Amino acid sequence: MQQPNLKTKYFNEVIPKMKEIFGYKNDLAVPKIVKVAINVGIGRLSQQANFEQNFLPEIAKELSLIIGQKPKNTKARISIAAFKLRKGQTIGLAITLRAQRMYDFLEKLIKIALPRLRDFRGLDLRLIDKQGNLNIGLKDHLIFPEINPEDSKVDFGMEISIVVNSRNREEAVELYRLLGIPLKK
Repeated sequence: MQQPNLKTKYFNEVIPKMKEIFGYKNDLAVPKIVKVAINVGIGRLSQQANFEQNFLPEIAKELSLIIGQKPKNTKARISIAAFKLRKGQTIGLAITLRAQRMYDFLEKLIKIALPRLRDFRGLDLRLIDKQGNLNIGLKDHLIFPEINPEDSKVDFGMEISIVVNSRNREEAVELYRLLGIPLKK
């Protein structure tokens, strides 16, 4: 029997269980995932020669392969001499996922990418803040199956923020556990 995807699992299994645990009277009172924000900081790569022509398009191409959506360039608002940063220089890439693309990416992250990490035993509970948002930092993008390590010309990490509308941290932790996000005990 095929497992339900993350969205149907949320509506069919998670909402009734959360109503039972926390005593919600209405389905709409149950916390849900609002969006997933993915950020890639360019950092030291931006100091290399021909960065805008060589490295930036390659990073954007691989990121759009992983996520299925074109990233937005984030530019520096001010110049900082100590960091060799000029106003208007590209310093990162950002993508915000909502609705079905968000659920598809989360399913890929939970079932395929995170288990491919070396010595992975679950996400630490300290990654969840007071509002219940989960912030995951990945050092390498090669854990995603869309990227072939032999063909990849650049190496970059990413920060993934899963934003929920829970009232407190405990509700969010229970939501993540019921959705199948691997958290440590």
